[in-house]
Amino acid sequence: MSAELISILALVVVFVVATTRSINMGALAFAAAFGVGTLAGGLDADGIFAGFPGDLFVVLVGVTYLFAIARANGTTDWLVHASIRLVGGRLALIPWVMFAITGVLTAIGAVSPAAVAIVAPIALGFAARYQISPLLMGAMVVHGAQAGGFSPISIYGTIVNGIVERENLPGSPIMLFLASLVANLVIAGIVFVVCGGLKLARPRARVAELATVGGGSTPATVDAPAAGGAGTPGEEQPLRLNPARAATLLSLVVLVVCALVLDLDVGLTAITLAVLLAIIWPATGRQAIGQVTWPTVLLICGMLTYVGVLQEMGTIDYAGNGVSDVGIPLLSALLICYIGALVSAFASSVGIMGALIPLAVPFLLDGAVGPIAMIAALAVSSTVVDVSPFSTNGALVLASAPDVDRDRFFRQLMVYGGIIVAAAPLAVWLVLVVPGFG
Repeated sequence: MSAELISILALVVVFVVATTRSINMGALAFAAAFGVGTLAGGLDADGIFAGFPGDLFVVLVGVTYLFAIARANGTTDWLVHASIRLVGGRLALIPWVMFAITGVLTAIGAVSPAAVAIVAPIALGFAARYQISPLLMGAMVVHGAQAGGFSPISIYGTIVNGIVERENLPGSPIMLFLASLVANLVIAGIVFVVCGGLKLARPRARVAELATVGGGSTPATVDAPAAGGAGTPGEEQPLRLNPARAATLLSLVVLVVCALVLDLDVGLTAITLAVLLAIIWPATGRQAIGQVTWPTVLLICGMLTYVGVLQEMGTIDYAGNGVSDVGIPLLSALLICYIGALVSAFASSVGIMGALIPLAVPFLLDGAVGPIAMIAALAVSSTVVDVSPFSTNGALVLASAPDVDRDRFFRQLMVYGGIIVAAAPLAVWLVLVVPGFG
């Protein structure tokens, strides 16, 4: 068996073991990089570490550290409450509020599961209290997270754009962001109609104000007061915009301006802002450093280090030529999108994108399929399926739903996830890839 085939089989084993044994895929990828690189590729330690993504490491740590501070000091809770007050508690708008909140959180740097973990308990609590379909509310939260997930300063966006840049492929961060935003917005609209969202527009009691205990990320809800009533005794007051939260909001605005207007490095800017906040409020800084998504950092760095080993061994060219040998570029593009969707429904979306984009480089460089459109199609295909209950986001939604038949809700998520896996890759392929073919 050739070294290239061994390295591809090892990649498959990494995905399977990570999915079935709940082991961090990045840790497995580091081990695979060492074993395959040394035994099959003849690489030394320097050759293996050559693929370590130092720039993305700084982005992941910096952005998630800044967001962890925002979560620890209650800034994210303040944003949730402000958004709900903005719509006056109207039930029909609440699913869209949850969609928008998770979208904004991921767009400004939250890891998708972190945003879902914050918003899903609030959203599913609303669903249970006001007889809103939990599938509707859960889907709106997940698709909202993915809608903002590819902004130029988001985790997913910086990862994919970084991979594209390192592979010397044409890229368009705005095209990538808009493709994901529009795709998830369209899907959310369909789900809203199909799952009874229009019925929520009927006159009903409005939602009571949310309150949060001690500025933490776990919301406490109160019963809706009777007309003219004062609410439940002992009800907590809504979060105030104190100096720490105001400074954190300002930091997020500065991050956006520095990245998009001044073209400064996202990771270095984010970690600098986080450090400044930690200096002023050291207790929050100490709390936040433990909330940095280190498993995600390990995942991305491990996967991209292994991809670097694949490049050193010539596996990237070997696999890319294999895709091209299908002989029908449009069919090859569709197959790549379906592979991304199917694997991502059971494993890491970022992990599969980190592996498939480099593997598709030779195919993309042929020029028959536009690289910008193809990468956008692959990114969307690999993330819209995160509603699957086997993915992290889907599992968080399932776990956050109170007072539901959990087995029935699991089946609903599984069926819905299956529909997305079957339909989304074909749809984005038809909309993004086919028009630019040739």
